[in-house]
Amino acid sequence: MVKTGAQHIASLNDGRSVYINGEHAGDVSVHPAFRRTVQSTGKLYDFQSRPENLDLMTYQVGENSDLRANRIWQLPRSYGELVERRKALVAWTEIHGGFLGRAPDHVASCISGMYMGIDVFESYDSNRAKALAEYYRYARDNELYLTYVIINPQADRSKAANEQQDPFLTAGVVDQDAEGLTIRGAKMLATGGIMANEVFVTCIQPLREGEEPYAVSFAIPMNAKGLKILSRRSYEQAATSVYDYPLASRFDENDAVLYFDDVKVPWDRVFVNQDTAMCMKQFMATPAHVYQNYQAQIRLMVKMRFLVGIARKIADTNGIINFPPVKETLGKLAAQNNLVDSLVHAMEIKGQSRNGYFIPDTHTLYSAQVLTQELYGQVITTLRELAGGGLIMLPSSVEDFANPELHELIGKTQQSPTSSSEGRVKFFKLAWDAVGSEFASRHSQYEMFYAGANFVTKGHSFRSFDWDSCTQLVDRMLDSYSLEDELKTTKSSAA
Repeated sequence: MVKTGAQHIASLNDGRSVYINGEHAGDVSVHPAFRRTVQSTGKLYDFQSRPENLDLMTYQVGENSDLRANRIWQLPRSYGELVERRKALVAWTEIHGGFLGRAPDHVASCISGMYMGIDVFESYDSNRAKALAEYYRYARDNELYLTYVIINPQADRSKAANEQQDPFLTAGVVDQDAEGLTIRGAKMLATGGIMANEVFVTCIQPLREGEEPYAVSFAIPMNAKGLKILSRRSYEQAATSVYDYPLASRFDENDAVLYFDDVKVPWDRVFVNQDTAMCMKQFMATPAHVYQNYQAQIRLMVKMRFLVGIARKIADTNGIINFPPVKETLGKLAAQNNLVDSLVHAMEIKGQSRNGYFIPDTHTLYSAQVLTQELYGQVITTLRELAGGGLIMLPSSVEDFANPELHELIGKTQQSPTSSSEGRVKFFKLAWDAVGSEFASRHSQYEMFYAGANFVTKGHSFRSFDWDSCTQLVDRMLDSYSLEDELKTTKSSAA
């Protein structure tokens, strides 16, 4: 049985403690700060449950099983299976244009990558490996939407977590017993947490000696006793209408700080317990980090196509498509779009087998992260330059069309050679929400930092690159001549 949108939306009314604007939110599926984005999430599950989409979006679990699971949980055994999975992720992403950065396919990719490296967990602790394997199967078979919190609160960055004024500012182990761990403190950023069923909690930042209580890895439901979800300002709630803010009103996945008020985590949900080395290995010694960021690059590939589509429609709507400088600008955007697309395909083609699973190429993935972190801002700036004042001089809201006099003036002042005045306004409202609104600004920040600061992604690129293949070329050239031979040649010429 494949999960539907109605089933997912109903599952969110589970008593979770979400706080926004000083109040408990109650049922997030009907709260004005979240309801439309929850509905958008539901549409993902409705899309996968349509009979015509089952083969695209799901796969058969086991050779003799009737169980089907979403391809976000698929563990590819070959290049072909990896491509099949990517096609499913693309189809899902096209529904939201790449603006749901933590849609269900992201953290599912992370957990799946850890499962593909289960040998690393076995070497660490067989009980923890068993817990991870069972959780992967549980999340897959129940189609859980997972978010994660893997970053510590910023606080005083010059100090370790255990050196902060409050040693439990960062979520860590305050107690453990036969039942499991007790966790106290905060983690960030639970992007998509309002719409998720469960949260994976760990730390991807390097931890030092003395920070062992924070070196944990576990998963719990979003309605776990003692878990408080502190939402940021809702762009959806601030959106006056879908017409005026077509993206912010429907795809504001939200971000939240999670506070663990002595939350009990049973042992069968604990994957790493107070081990700083293993906390990092779960990402870097398994396919997890590559697999989750491969998903992120697929999402960005679709988002780039969306943004380049906006650029082309700006040129068409304003009648400037035949201006040579505009063609030059669009040509560069097309090349940048193809760069992202090609990197995704390249990391697949150059992929390797590990433990019987086919994994995208590590360095191509990290190369894509380094380049796209800088590229996204450049593309947004280009769209702003291309649109000019058209992004700003728009009717104040959809209500202006309800006033006959204003509607007539809109018809006179919002003209386009390719569109009606209503069509022009509708399009530029969308363009503004993609590149200039508060929602768009958050996305620019997100694309800059979701994979870590730029020095972090460059560090991944440095450590994963095949430097020997490059330096050997230099050495070969250096070995092709010598000082002694040159001196002999010089003496012979002089004689």
